[in-house]
Amino acid sequence: MRTYKEKNGFTLVETIVATVVLSFSVLALAAGATRSMSNTRLNRQREVAAALADLQLAMIDKMGVEEFILMGQTEGVFEDYQPTYFWTVVTESDIIDYLYQVRVIISWTERNRNYSVAVDTMLNGKGLLSQVQ
Repeated sequence: MRTYKEKNGFTLVETIVATVVLSFSVLALAAGATRSMSNTRLNRQREVAAALADLQLAMIDKMGVEEFILMGQTEGVFEDYQPTYFWTVVTESDIIDYLYQVRVIISWTERNRNYSVAVDTMLNGKGLLSQVQ
């Protein structure tokens, strides 16, 4: 009569199950890392858009908001940045002491999705250029 020796090691089924569990955990980690990198890129683009809105507001304040009131809604492009950022300035006059409501919208497209950052503020009607002259 033959006797079976105790087996040392894993069976084929145990090995396959362990491989599948390990594969799913690696895939979950890779998906999390990819999502994290996408969110980091989007946050960087939002920071750039906020800085461009601040730059646009400084330019409006320097020129005087009346110039933009006369032009109505104005639009333009920041071409030196990737992705390309578009700006829109909408101004409305307010009755109180030469105050004007100014809205600056910075928008861009990333992977066929549109994003935008909007800034609303009130500016007085006297620009820095008109005060210097």
